Amino acid sequence: MQLQSVPVGSGSFGPPSWRERTVQSIRRAEHLVRQTGAGLSAACRRPLSAGFPQRLMQEASTDKIRAVKCAESRDSICSKKQTRARTAAVTKGSPAMFPPPGLRERCTAASSAMASRYMREVREVEAQLQRQAGRVTEEVTKLQGERGHLERALRGLRTDLAVNRRSREARSKRPAPVNTEKDGADSLLLWERKELTELKLDLEEVLGNTRTQLQALGESSRRLLACASERAQVLELLPRSGSAGLHGATDHMQTLPNSSFTPKCKQVLESSSLAVQQSQLLRQRIRQTLSSATSRQNAAHLSVNDSLLQKVAEADGVQSLALTRAATRQAVSRKQREIKSIIYSRGRVQGPEYNSDTLTREKLNRPLVQVYQRHAAMRLPEAAHIAQGSAALTRCLTSCEGELAALQGACLQLLGDLHSQRAAAQVDQTILHMRRQQADRRDMSSFSSRGRAESKALTIGGATRE
Repeated sequence: MQLQSVPVGSGSFGPPSWRERTVQSIRRAEHLVRQTGAGLSAACRRPLSAGFPQRLMQEASTDKIRAVKCAESRDSICSKKQTRARTAAVTKGSPAMFPPPGLRERCTAASSAMASRYMREVREVEAQLQRQAGRVTEEVTKLQGERGHLERALRGLRTDLAVNRRSREARSKRPAPVNTEKDGADSLLLWERKELTELKLDLEEVLGNTRTQLQALGESSRRLLACASERAQVLELLPRSGSAGLHGATDHMQTLPNSSFTPKCKQVLESSSLAVQQSQLLRQRIRQTLSSATSRQNAAHLSVNDSLLQKVAEADGVQSLALTRAATRQAVSRKQREIKSIIYSRGRVQGPEYNSDTLTREKLNRPLVQVYQRHAAMRLPEAAHIAQGSAALTRCLTSCEGELAALQGACLQLLGDLHSQRAAAQVDQTILHMRRQQADRRDMSSFSSRGRAESKALTIGGATRE
């Protein structure tokens, strides 16, 4: 019920100053009663007595209205300050609510509920941080495995580059006639070197990115564990084996500096999720790069080996060269026999070297010839025929000797070519054996590394099941 002012009877009591103070006190009391909202007592709610001088109120309203307004403004300021300190539950005009006797117990229960709810929320956040740290650690393990594959692939490339260098050096030491010109095998060796160098640079770049990503994942794991340790400071009174929340439990939480899910925790979770995604993409790129590098490496290796094998087969097919040399040697032998026959025939035609060794029937001045030449212009052609036959035999001997020298030179050339081809084939065969041996060792090392990884995975799986 609202307090209302009532008119009073006119009258004058005491001095004017007392009247003014009385009016101000009445106005202030009425204002405070309306402000506090407390009901007046039964006596106050009754109309004022008729004997109260009404003229006192009229004079107060006409003479000292300025003082009353100043007092009311001062009282309104005080009332506003007091209203700010009150709770929002108290409305204007309603009776004042006094604290109940169980206020202490209620405050204690509310505080305990608030602390428990906060601890449960913190436990969900801490569990989310721990799970994310576990995912980061698992990703680190997988990325380290891919880094091991990269390092083994780089070792294989360095080995192949060393084999390529030794192969080129060995082919440069072939005999001079064979080493004067570069063949297809030398071109393939240069192409293999270029291919292996490009693959090595690509794998080194990917390995550098992998190491950088591992450092980022390690830093993310440390930040996650640090945040989880900081959040776990208020979890001493909660059971560790209780419910740790579901995945994504922090999605519905508000991010506030003083809440259970702080902006720092949100930033750490988001950065770790981004790092895990980048690591997964990097692992996929590593697998693709390794697959492409292995196929290109094997293709280059097989191309060079096929070329060397073809060179060895060509060197093994020098039977025609050997047959030609054998035929040349037979021709040399025939020509030597022919020369011997020509020399023997010329010697028989020319006769003995000494005249004393010539028989009487072989002499040009034998008695039969002397008797025949007694007639004029009677000459025998014996001497001319002997001279012409000796000259023809000399010419044939000179020609046969030249042919024999040419045949002997060709035979020596064929022999040198045969030795050079066989030496080059031996060099190529040695290079091919070395390359195959290094390739077998590389395959065995990769197989053993995969076997060790599989056995380690089986061991870890058995220990986990136990």
